[in-house]
Amino acid sequence: MGSIVRAVAILALLGANLAPTQKLPWESGEPNNEKQFVKFLYPEQVTIAANNESVVELHFTVSPGFHINSHTPREKSLIPTQLIVAEPAGLTVRTVDFPQGEDFALTSFPNEKLSVYTGEFVLRAHVKAQAGEHLIQAQLRYQACDAMSCFPPRKAPVAVGVIAK
Repeated sequence: MGSIVRAVAILALLGANLAPTQKLPWESGEPNNEKQFVKFLYPEQVTIAANNESVVELHFTVSPGFHINSHTPREKSLIPTQLIVAEPAGLTVRTVDFPQGEDFALTSFPNEKLSVYTGEFVLRAHVKAQAGEHLIQAQLRYQACDAMSCFPPRKAPVAVGVIAK
């Protein structure tokens, strides 16, 4: 079933619906004009069985020529990829399965293997929701690197409408 990451940062907004003027946990109030190296692809909306755990596959892509650290980098100084979720009332993200990272070596250090994601990758969120319509809003926090350098951490937005029947 892949490695289940129990240390996923899940920020619950208990008993409160997200109001349009309410800031999400990761919002600073300033527009994010930084170049993104990771893009959330799909799904935009899913239908699941109400009150039963379902798996929602979240598809991402890393820009060509770049890699991001996996959720379990081999070096402690590297920043792991994380999914930060704001849960609406009536919906819970129980765990998230991350794929295993690929081995990657820089040409300057061919014997040091990094654990990274490149190209397209999928996270599997285990979701349980009460009947109704919900919106999962999240951020994929990652650090992108090319062959020469790494960039400061970035956050790619994720939004998935969930219809629980």
